[in-house]
Amino acid sequence: MDFLGTKIVVRYAETDQMGVAHHSVYPIWYEAARTEYIKAFGMSYSQMEQMGIMLPLVELSSRYIRPAHYEDELKVTVSVRLLTRVKIEFYYEVWNQKGELINTGTTLHAWTDLNLKPMNLQKKFPEIYALLLEAQEKGREKA
Repeated sequence: MDFLGTKIVVRYAETDQMGVAHHSVYPIWYEAARTEYIKAFGMSYSQMEQMGIMLPLVELSSRYIRPAHYEDELKVTVSVRLLTRVKIEFYYEVWNQKGELINTGTTLHAWTDLNLKPMNLQKKFPEIYALLLEAQEKGREKA
């Protein structure tokens, strides 16, 4: 894969009466891309949870530029925009098969334990924090 993220084909169930992808599916696509992003760095969401790391969503934004339609082939890219000891913000771009940017978005997540108590990721899991810092720097180099 030459990008970090995932490929999506818009399913019929994801469209509205106008044949346009419903706005509610974009966060689901963001999650799919974020999951692949984390896997690309050698860890899955379930492994993080087994270690006691949770990433609850704190904030979501989505900007709709062009519509996606049934059977469109989309590429959802993801990068780390902000990383601190207590939170991480992901940035997403959704591109159609024509190479047109159709959507951008962000999700902000807190680092917590299994009881949803905020944690300092750098202090509790320094190796994971270092890996994410490295990923963030690689993303900046590509930009």
